[in-house]
Amino acid sequence: MGSSEGLRATLMVYRNLLKAVEKHIGKEEHRVHFTDFIREEFRKKRSPNDPSFVQQKVKLAQNYTYLLNSVHHHKDLLFSYNIAVDRTNEMTKVLGKSAASVGLRLPEVYQS
Repeated sequence: MGSSEGLRATLMVYRNLLKAVEKHIGKEEHRVHFTDFIREEFRKKRSPNDPSFVQQKVKLAQNYTYLLNSVHHHKDLLFSYNIAVDRTNEMTKVLGKSAASVGLRLPEVYQS
């Protein structure tokens, strides 16, 4: 029974990794080598003498899936808070509107 549970867990890691790669890296023609490599690694014949090697590979795939999902989630959070956007032009516009509302103008900034 332990072997079938291990196989089921390995298949779950395999599916999750493929989903993460397709979602975050893409399925385009020039990016197919990512999924091809994953498929080759999971289909390779392993020696039954070293089950710890297989466990290490599965753990590595699981960690990579977690990393890939986390990095893209972090990037989405940064974009949602507009941290990745240069806000100097936006701040200049806001200051200009504030100054104009009381009858003033901001001085021109010269760049050399």
